[in-house]
Amino acid sequence: MVCRMFRIEAEVDKGRRDLLRSRLRETNTAASPVLAALRGTPGERDVPLHVWALDESGELAAGLVGHTWATWLHVTYLWVDARHRGAGLGSRLLARAEHLARTDRACANARLETWDFQAPDFYKKQGYDVVCVIPDYPPGLTEYTLTKRLG
Repeated sequence: MVCRMFRIEAEVDKGRRDLLRSRLRETNTAASPVLAALRGTPGERDVPLHVWALDESGELAAGLVGHTWATWLHVTYLWVDARHRGAGLGSRLLARAEHLARTDRACANARLETWDFQAPDFYKKQGYDVVCVIPDYPPGLTEYTLTKRLG
């Protein structure tokens, strides 16, 4: 057995991050027939999906930011200005994003994360199911991961 010495560093390094990502991708592709089959197809691309609601003056009233990847819609942010809450904007934005993901990008599923003080009940009303609960993330809050079959 050979004993090797390694220097361990903790620093932000974008070049190493990109190299690590590339090597992990290669390793995962070699280990997973599913990922290997996905490589080089349109579904492999991580494609942004944004939906906006503007008020009469053109100001941002609500918005959804997400992306699609491998037949999944991932909702990253959904926000409605306090002045416009209760008007159904969140439901309309989410429905529009789901529709675009399903019809234009062949997505079959959606996923998102939300905290306990945000909107888990809202997403449940939209047909999402809780698949993961992480208490104390961050301390004092609970994070939920929810998913939905589209179509």
